[in-house]
Amino acid sequence: MKSASRGKVLVGLSGGVDSSVAALRLLEQGYDIEGLFMKNWEEDDSEEYCSAAADLSDATAVAGKLGIRLHTVNFSSEYWDRVFAYFLDEYRAGRTPNPDVLCNREIKFKAFLDHALGLGAEKIATGHYARITEAGGRWHLQQAFDRNKDQTYFLYLLNQHQLAHALFPLGDIDKPEVRRLAKAAGFPTHDKKDSTGICFIGERRFRDFLAQYLPAQPGEIETPEGEVIGTHQGLMYHTIGQRQGLRIGGLKGRGDAPWYVAGKDLERNVLIAVQGSDHPMLFASGLAAADVHWIAGEPPGFPLTCMARCRHRQPLQKCTVTMTDEESLAVRFTDPQRAMTPGQAIVFYEEETCLGGATIREV
Repeated sequence: MKSASRGKVLVGLSGGVDSSVAALRLLEQGYDIEGLFMKNWEEDDSEEYCSAAADLSDATAVAGKLGIRLHTVNFSSEYWDRVFAYFLDEYRAGRTPNPDVLCNREIKFKAFLDHALGLGAEKIATGHYARITEAGGRWHLQQAFDRNKDQTYFLYLLNQHQLAHALFPLGDIDKPEVRRLAKAAGFPTHDKKDSTGICFIGERRFRDFLAQYLPAQPGEIETPEGEVIGTHQGLMYHTIGQRQGLRIGGLKGRGDAPWYVAGKDLERNVLIAVQGSDHPMLFASGLAAADVHWIAGEPPGFPLTCMARCRHRQPLQKCTVTMTDEESLAVRFTDPQRAMTPGQAIVFYEEETCLGGATIREV
């Protein structure tokens, strides 16, 4: 006799292996599940860049294997208004945004969540590597068992309502186990490579893609002393700490050490480059951040001594956080950090719990 359902859950089936196994695990745990495939980009769809048709085919095959219904929905306008417009604005301002962070808050855990609740679901589930716990009347976002795949960095903007209605079925297993389960279930996605590139837009030549929306503004590349050593096609194509693509080499008397982006002079449209990966200009002990978000719904006590990371998979770093106003904070690290980048997120942790984070504005 079939046991009583643990509740209706809509699983975001992307056509990848992670979401496939997320659905499988929930079904095995007794949930009443249905799948939902989201299409969120159609500005320049082509077979060269867009894998939506193939992904939908894979999601349909997985749903068929599981015997569940698959819904489809198009959130392209929501993605443009809530995510991509911000993405372009940040590049215009000379910063390097992280669209995955905003995409999670606005599309996967807002547009998708609202749609799922409207279909009668109690919760949504995704293939993210993270864990959700409840204690003391609060929902907590915690790092995944597989630290190498942990995605809490990209989820720090989630709030109590979103966590209360979300499930992360992969939080307690590692990626090899996910692929093993997918193969055992006969999923066509079991050996599918992980997606990379811009959230929902896919893998493409980034410079060519960005040039479709932001006009190139060529300028000079200078040393910190003001010596012109090359030219760039646009500050937006470069990020702090970048080595590739500078086309600087063979400078007389400069040796063979590689060059790295160390700064941007927006007023003069000049890219600042330094030689050597350990150049002092690539390191800083502190930063200023804005647009602060605390997952608990309210800030912790200050000054806050905790751990933080400024990019995905960076080892956690000890720091002290102080608020400068309600929306801004200052961070001082115990050890200087390399290539901290305006526009990226700084995310805070206390042991395994993700506390929240902010957007880096100045280093």
